This record gives sequence, C-alpha cells and structure tokens, in this order.
Amino acid sequence: MTSLLLSLLFLLLVTMAAAEPLRPGFYSETCPPAEFIIRDLMRKAMMREPRSVASVMRFQFHDCFVNGCDASLLLDDTPNMLGEKLALSNINSLRSFEVVDEVKEALEKACPGIVSCADIIIMAARDAVALTGGPDWVVRLGRKDSLTAGQEDSNNIMPSPRANASSLIDLFSQFNLSVKDLVALSGSHSIGEARYFSIMFRLYNQSGSGKPDTVIQPGFREKLDKLCPLGGDGNVTGYLDATPRLINNQYFKELAAGRGF
Repeated sequence: MTSLLLSLLFLLLVTMAAAEPLRPGFYSETCPPAEFIIRDLMRKAMMREPRSVASVMRFQFHDCFVNGCDASLLLDDTPNMLGEKLALSNINSLRSFEVVDEVKEALEKACPGIVSCADIIIMAARDAVALTGGPDWVVRLGRKDSLTAGQEDSNNIMPSPRANASSLIDLFSQFNLSVKDLVALSGSHSIGEARYFSIMFRLYNQSGSGKPDTVIQPGFREKLDKLCPLGGDGNVTGYLDATPRLINNQYFKELAAGRGF
C-alpha cells in the first residue's frame, strides 16, 4: 500500500505547471542520456551522504505546491525579487541544493540548454524513492522553468509544521488533492531526518498548554526529551522513523504507535 500511495503522490504532482502536455520520453531525442545522468548522480550523492536524496525529494513538494512545478524554488534573491529559498517553510530547512546544481552542470555538458530544472526536480525526486527501496515509475516531462519566484506565495500556501489534520485536509482539498494524497505525501517522510525545532512545541507546549502532546508514547517522549531538551539546539536532527534510509511503511506503523517524530 505504501508503494501505491507514494507512486500516486508523485504521479499527481508531475502534471502541474506545464505549458504544453507532458509526456514520457520527452528528452529521448534531444538528450537521450538525461535520465541516466540524473539517476547516476543521485546514486553518487546518496553514497556521499545518505540523507541528501531525502532532501532532494522534498524539493518536489516545496516547488510544486507553490504555483506549480516550475523550479522557482531554486532561484536566488535578486534586487527586484525575493526567492523562495528563504520562505518560512524553506529557510534553514531545505538543503542539498548542490546536488541539483551538480546534475544541472552535467546535463549542460551533455545537452546544453535542453533539460529544464523543473524536470530535473521531478526526475531526481522519483530517483530518490527508487534508490531507497521504493517504487520506480516513468515520469512525464516537458516542464518549463520559471523566471520569477514567489516568497510571499510560499509563505501563504505552504503548510505549517504545526498544522493539524483538519487544516491539512482543507488545504489539500483546495488543490483537488484527497486525504489519500495527503497520506501519500506524509509517507515521503519515511526517509531522512528532521530538526528538533520542528517538534519542540509537541514536546513542551502542545496547543499552548505548556504540556507535551498526549499522543506521543511516553517511552518515546522520554527519549525525545533527552535528545531535545527544552532550550537546547533546535538544529540538531533526528531520524523520522527506525529505517531512515529506506522507503517503506515503518513511518506509518510508528505514527500509529505514538512514536511519530
């Protein structure tokens, strides 16, 4: 079921932000080695730092959920534009931009001016799942890159880490995404790590109560208390589940058992 949901998620998002119909094999004639180059460099990035593929996978949602899949997430600030890298959901959170830079450089050497950064994000996200034990699938390509970014849009659209289930369901419904799609997206947290900053409120002040989230299993909460003491370094990271290098359903099992990070 996990494989089905994850595949559904990415297949749903790949259709966003296209100027013309997307299709498989878009670069088969103009840049035949494109998908091989991306998969190879993602594999090498994972060997250097296993966490990096999870970080790259996150780019797809953070890019596509804000005005479509157009790689606007990758644009730096200019005197006339505030980029999305410093948006509330991205600052001190998104990482491994250098992996995308490395991929883009290799593609420009092989096929100058052909493969869009928007498509690179889509293919790299797919590869992150496949390389960590998840499903593999054919992606539809042909996206165009944006020349502008929307930091304000990102701040207004991206969900807060403190958002509850009801608010998330309502937000996703605005984009014609179902509860099943929301669960699939949550399942992408099967790999990688997160900062303790993201869960401090659950440990010490859930809903402004000054108390921990009662859903957290007591033994697991004690473990988190030691790793993430009140007033400690919020940038320290922890694993999202017991198998942080593998895409599987362990994340869901731990959520159901009250051990969700």
